[in-house]
Amino acid sequence: MAKKKLIKGTWSKSELGLLKKMFPNNPTAAISAKLGRPNDAVKKKASRMGLRKSKKHLKTLGRA
Repeated sequence: MAKKKLIKGTWSKSELGLLKKMFPNNPTAAISAKLGRPNDAVKKKASRMGLRKSKKHLKTLGRA
């Protein structure tokens, strides 16, 4: 099975908006799949933007 090609480079405004909207309440893997970017790139960008997972989402993971 062929792997989906991952995007490298700058982030578009629509990608940043989607990341900002999805990050607090969705698994990072799901966001990276939707954006077509590596998990680490999504984590790093979210961190640089000051985004955090919501307490509700962390509680579902047993981390709150």
